[in-house]
Amino acid sequence: MAQKYKQLLLKNQLCFPLYACSRKIVGSYTPYLKPLGLTYTQYVVLMVLWEKESVSVGQLGETLCLDAGTLTPLLKRLEKAGYVTRQRSKEDERVTMISITPEGDALKEKCKDIPAKMAKNGSALTEEDAKELYRLLYLFLEDDQK
Repeated sequence: MAQKYKQLLLKNQLCFPLYACSRKIVGSYTPYLKPLGLTYTQYVVLMVLWEKESVSVGQLGETLCLDAGTLTPLLKRLEKAGYVTRQRSKEDERVTMISITPEGDALKEKCKDIPAKMAKNGSALTEEDAKELYRLLYLFLEDDQK
């Protein structure tokens, strides 16, 4: 490839290893989530609700960097499974609130060991490296929020 196109080499892109690692990590959750009937995205939605119990679709989308087009079908599936409820806000009917149900909250017990299992999943990172990567990724995400 000509020197003037060096910037187009895949190995020179920061986005590619981030993308590939993201896919690998999300795929690593499958053996733990599939028996529970959950996808990774459903799992992170539930994590937000375990922490906050009730949030608007907008807040959920902002927290998870997901748009309404992605969230709506996912939330419908979680509602059908009995894990969440969706209802219009009493203060503003344009806002849909998502709340965890007792069944959804009970999944927390089944999921509590997943983070530890993932930490032991053969990562080549030391604990110090993982903390630094975490810091850098959130630095990048915070910059994106500005």
